[in-house]
Amino acid sequence: MDFGGRVNSKPGSGGVLSGQAAGVARRERLRKLAMETIDLSKDPYFVRNHHGTYECKLCTTLHKTEGNYLAHTQGKRHQTNLGRRAAKDAKEGYIQPQSLAMQVQVKKNVIKIGRPGYKCFKTINSETGQKCLIFEVQYPEIEAGLQPRHRFMSAFEQKVEPKDDRYQYLLFAAEPYETIAFKIPNLPIDKSEGKFETKWDKEDKSFKLQLHFLKPEEAKIRNPDEKVRGKVKISAKMIY
Repeated sequence: MDFGGRVNSKPGSGGVLSGQAAGVARRERLRKLAMETIDLSKDPYFVRNHHGTYECKLCTTLHKTEGNYLAHTQGKRHQTNLGRRAAKDAKEGYIQPQSLAMQVQVKKNVIKIGRPGYKCFKTINSETGQKCLIFEVQYPEIEAGLQPRHRFMSAFEQKVEPKDDRYQYLLFAAEPYETIAFKIPNLPIDKSEGKFETKWDKEDKSFKLQLHFLKPEEAKIRNPDEKVRGKVKISAKMIY
């Protein structure tokens, strides 16, 4: 087709593009430029759905290809919505979410150096008559800036010993040491002030935990629906 007869066209130039054709050509140039410079893995609004197509979560639009989505991001609608979202976030003090790829944290491969040294004492509180356990765990080579952690584990969580609901496990952990666990009676623990305490001595690198067990009659008063077990020997055995 000869476009040489169009107004303002030069001989042999092929004619002047219409407004629609110029828009298509412009979008194609922007798409190619965006594909070369934009990393979609860092775009928080770019999502691939189960149909294999792509979505813009900001504008709620569907796109067949990545290039089509990139062309959309350069358009007026997407840029307007970006401005509105930025203004809204600034007003509410909201931090823009990062993409899933940016949120993933790389886990360090820490070489374990063995189990920490520990001491365990069994005693009775002379004032209340409550049975008490005291743990002291030594972490001389603990990583700088870290503090040992502890948690209780039920007999049904662990996979080392046969499950017995008469017992629970107290775990201590700190890098680069192996996690150790103590098997203790599954009795109600008194969490009132002065009855359950932890202390981390940064100078001696020693972690201390002290706990008191509630007496059966106290446990029944505080938690009437809780099952009060019979006599269980108060002891602490390190199992792993």
